[in-house]
Amino acid sequence: MGSEGQSSALLVKKIREQLTLSQEDLARQLGVSYATVNRWENGQSKPSKLARARLEAFCEKMTRQGKLVFTEGEYR
Repeated sequence: MGSEGQSSALLVKKIREQLTLSQEDLARQLGVSYATVNRWENGQSKPSKLARARLEAFCEKMTRQGKLVFTEGEYR
């Protein structure tokens, strides 16, 4: 997988770790399987358009609640 996949993998892991969620917990929040989150983080696949939309909505919600903080240019 190219650099886009790697950056996506790092971003998913950073989001999960900042929120202190397990891969299983994040998967449950996004409506995907644990294996899917695991593959994202290992760079074996990247989120589909639907999963990416769910991830973005989840991140926006967590950011509004003050639970998630991104540095400029880090997300998207």
